[in-house]
Amino acid sequence: MNCVICKHGTYKAGKVTVKLERNDAIVLIKDVDAEVCDTCANYLLDQETTRKVLALADERFKSGTELEVIRLKAA
Repeated sequence: MNCVICKHGTYKAGKVTVKLERNDAIVLIKDVDAEVCDTCANYLLDQETTRKVLALADERFKSGTELEVIRLKAA
């Protein structure tokens, strides 16, 4: 599949760091499985991974964190 952003690259399996912000808080989630464009590094997450990432970030935001870096654990 051609990249939806640059239109030149193709997606390949890889790992990314996802940055999520809410108000003044930032959560970085490392080692997230994704399909990554080999040209511009745009990435796509599947539904299950997206659910995990959003749930993990929401938990951290609710705990009052201002900045947190965490590693996504494999299922």
